[in-house]
Amino acid sequence: MKKTLLLITIILAIQTIVSPKVYGELSSPTLHSEAAILLEANSGKILFEKNAEKLMYPASVTKIATAIYAIENGDLEDIITVSSNASATNVEGTTVFLEEGEQVTLKKLIQGLLINSGNDAGIAIAEYLSGNVEQFSDDLNTYLTKVVGTEQTNFENPHGLFDENHVTTAKDLAKITKHAMKNERFRKIFGTKEMEWVGETWDTTLRTHHKLVKDEIPYEGITGGKNGFVSRAGYTLVTTAERDGLNLVVVTLKGSLDDEVYDDTIELLDYGFENFMTTSIEKGSIFTVDEEEYIAPEKLSYTYKPGAKLQEMVEQDGTLEIVSQNETIATFKLDKINKGNVQVENKIASGKTEGTISAKIFSILPYLSIVFGIGIVGIVIVWIRKKSMRSNRYFF
Repeated sequence: MKKTLLLITIILAIQTIVSPKVYGELSSPTLHSEAAILLEANSGKILFEKNAEKLMYPASVTKIATAIYAIENGDLEDIITVSSNASATNVEGTTVFLEEGEQVTLKKLIQGLLINSGNDAGIAIAEYLSGNVEQFSDDLNTYLTKVVGTEQTNFENPHGLFDENHVTTAKDLAKITKHAMKNERFRKIFGTKEMEWVGETWDTTLRTHHKLVKDEIPYEGITGGKNGFVSRAGYTLVTTAERDGLNLVVVTLKGSLDDEVYDDTIELLDYGFENFMTTSIEKGSIFTVDEEEYIAPEKLSYTYKPGAKLQEMVEQDGTLEIVSQNETIATFKLDKINKGNVQVENKIASGKTEGTISAKIFSILPYLSIVFGIGIVGIVIVWIRKKSMRSNRYFF
């Protein structure tokens, strides 16, 4: 009887270990923040959202938009003379103690803006780019709408201090961050843990306030982040992380406690890294449909659940669909090739890509684990039978 119970226990244990994970039934994160979003930056796929299109006050995460706008529209080596309006004595909240008449490069102001959340640096940047804060806000909003593609964002200042009309959404902030992370100069500053600051009246070491970036809360793969707080906005947090080609952007807005937005962010990062993967079709890949050839005009990325059986389907108009279990998970427009007038970088005869092969490998892993488990159970049964036969006690 004891051997029978032992065998049952072993079988149940092995079944638990090797049973294939059901990727179609994901348990959604439970969050404290009033609004949040998890975005995969390469593919642009939203993996989770909560009130993502609700108008919210962003506080200092506004500075992500100010920084990328300044990088794309200014010269980082330009010398800026700090005005009285931009001096720390005339600016509320966190500053880098700029003095009237102090001369600082645009790059240094952006570093002070993102790393130490300097509101005075934000004013100085706005005046440098547009002459005054009001015009800068108009220019920034136009840029965000036309270049980044935001839909519900209206910023009234460069720093995020409270204004009733200074609003955005988690979805728009994710778009802004996704766009910004394409810029190498932004990425470097956004991921900076600390830097030496030598100012007119303030010499110090600036350290990022973002706990995940500075490893106060260790988490593998963090690439950048910005935090914020004003009483009406609550605690706000934007975080980026990368593992194995999966690039995640997490936005959490209006947390009641500082710890809550970090807990929410970690839960969303875990959810993304544990349940999704991203594959790309390289620029120049060729697809053939009814003797017509189409080419991928750029790198095409799509995100899916490991184990998914993927199919690439190209319509006669050159539309490429990535399909999983009769559901389209991504759609791309390919360019038609005028034969004899194009050079291709990478021809793929049947339109299949490395991503499809990879997906097929992942799709058979659950079945391999079942076979492995059955083999182990068989070995255990044979061993128990032999031992039983030696003692002349049969229980099969």
